[in-house]
Amino acid sequence: MLNLIFLIRPFVGDFCFMSINKKHIESEIKKIVESLGFFFIELIIRGDKRQLVFEIFVDNEAGVTTENCAEISRVIHEFFDTVDDEISNYRLDVSSPGVDRPLKFLKQYTKHLNRDFLIKYEVDEEVKQQKGKLIQIMDENLLFHFGKEEILIPFNKIIEAKVQISF
Repeated sequence: MLNLIFLIRPFVGDFCFMSINKKHIESEIKKIVESLGFFFIELIIRGDKRQLVFEIFVDNEAGVTTENCAEISRVIHEFFDTVDDEISNYRLDVSSPGVDRPLKFLKQYTKHLNRDFLIKYEVDEEVKQQKGKLIQIMDENLLFHFGKEEILIPFNKIIEAKVQISF
């Protein structure tokens, strides 16, 4: 197994080198998350050798509860207990991505039907950004209502999409 050495920015102070196989850890965490009925969004590793912090973002078409996060966290802790001593002093944060993070996967859009979005997308090699409401999902295409027009946007043309909170 190839261990990768990469640079991590500690909380305070200079950069430090750590040797952990991030791809392997990410792959195993993804398997765990998916086996529990969720989809893996992202793994962020930060901290230093004194205290690693693993931030794991997960999602689900029905949403993510604190109980779900606790269960995922428990199983990931069990996995970390089985790997070498390089992952011994760590903090594990499991959560849903939250509204400040853009959606990454088509299956995340389902629970956001009829919600407002700020969406950046490509049309004829031009990048557009608009606020609009997601009104329908058809296969790999999303139908948005922008003002007085409706636009069907292929998922692969979306550069960034964030759900907007209404107050």
